[in-house]
Formats: sequence, C-alpha cells, structure tokens
Amino acid sequence: MSNLYNNYYNPDVLSCIANLSNDEVFTPPEIANQMLDMLPQELFCDPNTKFLDPACKSGVFLREIAKRLLKAQLPGYEEKNEEIKEKEQNGIELTEDDKAFQKALQDTIDHIMHNQIYGIAITELTSLLSRRSLYCSKYPNSIYSISKFDNVQGNVRFKNTPHRFKDGKCAFCGASEKEYGAIKRGEDLETHAYEFIHTTRPEEILNMKFDVIIGNPPYQLSAGGGGKGSGTAIPIYDKFIQQAKKLNPRYLTMIVPARWYSGGRGLDGFRKEMLTDKRIEKLVDVFDSKECFPGVDIAGGICYFLWKRDKKTDECIVENRFNGRVITDSRRLDQHDVFIRNNLAVSIVKKVMSHKAETMDKIVSPVSLFGLNTNVELLEKGEVKVRHSGGIGYCKKSDIRAGHSLIDKYKVIISAASYDHGGQPDKDGKRRIISRVEVLGPNTVTTSTYIVVDAFDSEEKANELVTLIKTQFVRFLLSQVCISQHISRDTFKFVPNLSLDEEWTDEKLYAKYNLTQEEIDFIESMIKPME
Repeated sequence: MSNLYNNYYNPDVLSCIANLSNDEVFTPPEIANQMLDMLPQELFCDPNTKFLDPACKSGVFLREIAKRLLKAQLPGYEEKNEEIKEKEQNGIELTEDDKAFQKALQDTIDHIMHNQIYGIAITELTSLLSRRSLYCSKYPNSIYSISKFDNVQGNVRFKNTPHRFKDGKCAFCGASEKEYGAIKRGEDLETHAYEFIHTTRPEEILNMKFDVIIGNPPYQLSAGGGGKGSGTAIPIYDKFIQQAKKLNPRYLTMIVPARWYSGGRGLDGFRKEMLTDKRIEKLVDVFDSKECFPGVDIAGGICYFLWKRDKKTDECIVENRFNGRVITDSRRLDQHDVFIRNNLAVSIVKKVMSHKAETMDKIVSPVSLFGLNTNVELLEKGEVKVRHSGGIGYCKKSDIRAGHSLIDKYKVIISAASYDHGGQPDKDGKRRIISRVEVLGPNTVTTSTYIVVDAFDSEEKANELVTLIKTQFVRFLLSQVCISQHISRDTFKFVPNLSLDEEWTDEKLYAKYNLTQEEIDFIESMIKPME
C-alpha cells in the first residue's frame, strides 16, 4: 500500500483552493495544524478519541487529524510503507512481516476512518471535497477509497436542510427569506441552511459524544436589503460555537472573525458569553486576516481559540500576532465589557482608567444626530448648511428632526467610517483610525456620514478638541474598540474627557499617564501620525 496522503493525495492542493467568498473561507493546512497543536497530543494516541468538524469545507481538518492519528497509533508506518513500496516496484517478494504490517496498516486506517473522525459538510460540493481529502475518493464506497464504507457518505454527511422562516427571517440563523427562500433560489441552488445550527438538539444529528470539535464555520449570511457587502449581512459563526458547546466536548477549537470582541450586529450577547467563559484556555489573536488566509481581507482580523471543558483557572493565555511579532500574556478576558485584544495595550488602558475620569462615550452624540440619513436629498440653497460625504448642501430647518440645540454651536465631527479599510493596518502595520475630523460652524449640521463628538460656544475650544483627537494617544485608545470599519460613541469608551483649557500633545499625554518608553514606542508603532 502506498504512503497514505502522500501518493494518493497531494497535501498542498488545499493551500491552493480559491476561497468561495469572505463568508466561507477555506483553511490552509498550516493553520489547521496550528489549531491542532493546541490540543493535548496524547488525544491522537487514544484509539477511542472522537473528532467532529461540524462545518466541513475542504476537509483539511479531517485530513490532518487522520494523519496525526495514524502516526500516533502506528509509529514508523511511513518508513515501513516506503520500504514495502520499493520492494513491490523492484519485484521483490514480500515477507510475512511485510504482509502483517500491511494488514495492521489497513486495520488502523479502517478503525480511524470508521470510529474516530466525523464531519458535517456545509454544502453538497464541500461534502465531496471533504471526502476526497479524507478518503482519497469523493465516494467512500468506491474502489478508490482508502477505507471502504457501505454508503456514499461515509462519516462525512451532508443533508439538504431547509430554513424555517418566520416573519421573513429564518428562526435558526436569521437569514432573509427574500435571499434564501424557495422562490428566490429554486430547487437547484444551495439553501445555506447549515444542518448543525438548524436544530435545537444537535446531539441527535450523529447520536454520539465527541472529545474534540474543531472547524472554520461560515461567517455570515445576508439578512436582506442589499446582499453581500451592503452592510446587511448577519454573523452566524457565533451560532456554530454555541451549538458546539451544547455537545459538551472535552475540547473545542474554531477559527472565526475577531469582530465579536467589540460586539454589535447581533454579537453583544455572544461577546459577553465568550468573555465570561472561564473554559477558554487559549486565544490566538491575528490582527491581519491575510496572515491566516492569504488574499482574504476580513475586517478586524481573525482569532482562534481552545475551549477546555474541565479547565480550572480563570485566566486565559492570549497570544497576539501582529507586524511579525508574537506577544503572549495570561489574563482574564472579562476585565472590560470590550475585549482589549493587545496585551501591551492592557497596561496602557489600565493607567488611563485608573484616573477615574469621565470618558468621552458619555458626551459623543449618536449616529444621525440631526435625523438626516446619508442618502437624504439636499437642496442647492436653503436655511441650514448640511455637511455630507460629497461636500456641502442645504436643507430646511424643518427637515432637521433632532439635535436642534446644537445647530448654532461649533461642532467637532468625525467620519462614522474609519480610515482603515475593514479596520486593517497599512503595509507598515499602522492605522490612522479617523478619516476626517473638522469643525462645523453655527447654522451647519451633518448627515449620518459623520458623528458629532462635542459642541461648543467657542471656536477656540472646538479646535482644541480637534488637536486632542488627532493625537496618536487618543486614536490608539479608539483603536482598542474600533476593530472594524465602524465608529460610534462606544468607540470612545476608553478616551478620557480632558479639560480643553490647554493644548494637548502626545508628549503631554504620555507624561500625564506615566507611560513607559516601551508603551510609547508601541503606540507609535501602531498608529500613524495625522496631519
């Protein structure tokens, strides 16, 4: 028998598969192995350990698990197998020991494939890919499969599951009936109603206990109103994690977007659940998604974690990966209601918060303060100036639905969208955070393209706030919450509301909060200067 996964199968091919979309990202083998490295390796020596990938796409997790199980349970099989192969190629008769080894190898493969590795594919196509990766044949009952099953699915199942729509949304995942209903998609297209999360009793899908659940679930689905990229997509990866926890495995590891750190978009409850879950043993935080998924830009970066059912301690090992650096610390995840992702940033925020000053999230106005949406139709002339994404327009005073007391003040505004594409740093690993900050004079308002940070009777005070906001220090504090492209009042929760009786500079702020040179260098390595 030839060497499993090396002659039947080219292990590099999964590194080359193009990603279907940012919603269903294929995992490179090296990342899958980094996740498997977090597990206790003795799991692979135990012939009773059971593994489940509930969101199979390429089958990379199943394949890499199979390789580890085989190496652990039949040590030295690769060398012996190569020796036998060379004998067969040279016409040398095999010994009884050779034949006994071949039988032991096949028996071990059969045991692993039939009793230890299971998968639930997310689409019919990915079920075929996954079986091809694991069994070296998309049909495990064929002569080409390295382990024979009596059915076409083996242990990698796919069931075409329907959504259950109520009031235009799926009761399980929130998908839009307009986007994913039978009228729109017909019978030929995938429903994207993933079996694992479309049930209240996931334990009944395979009717067994699992020691390890591992995977890279789909990230989002359209909630209707504009399709992908329109801001209407809803996250669903959180539902895979919550469903996996219901199965109560010994270990759970998944790789997902890091946007849940700051919540929002239906993730507030999930964020609180994750931050207070003491069973998370390790969290690997990757600032730039392209470090995990080459060519894929995922706003806010990527993370993967190890959840351990029987963990005893409150602290979690947090490993940051950014700008070619790896920084590791052990800390509680629930120090704040927003997760501070970078270990070096924790001490800086702690120093700021120790002053117990009021923070600016208490004074920043909500988005669309004046009730004028980004697509509002403006006039060429009118009673009130309106600052919008394209410049200056006008409206009637009666068009302004709120914020009337601020109309005649000097208002400091910033863009509601961050400068950095998808929250990602530039090629030097730095972020700017704010696209635009400026002062609007009296009788001027803004659309929801901008946020009003504060308003003053004096233009001088407004300009002092602009200077403060432009400091690298303040924008660094903003970046601890702003991990995607959206800025809101919550983004200011770590920014102190300082007196504007003096002009603030980075040097003054560093001194006020007693930052070390290492902390100063860290801020300036992360945040680019702003003219």
